[in-house]
Amino acid sequence: MAVPKHKVSRSNTRKRRSQWKASAPTLRACPNRACREMKPPHVACPSCGQYKGRQVSSPA
Repeated sequence: MAVPKHKVSRSNTRKRRSQWKASAPTLRACPNRACREMKPPHVACPSCGQYKGRQVSSPA
């Protein structure tokens, strides 16, 4: 089991944790010309149900 040899100061701990930032999700426009909803890349469109030009799920 790993045990630290020295105490890590509060400022060093907080400097390290200050880099833990949430990033905004990457969104792309749906390639379906009738839809154009924003969706995550490599995911079927939640509004029209298409992925790479094919219908893969029922539209919501």
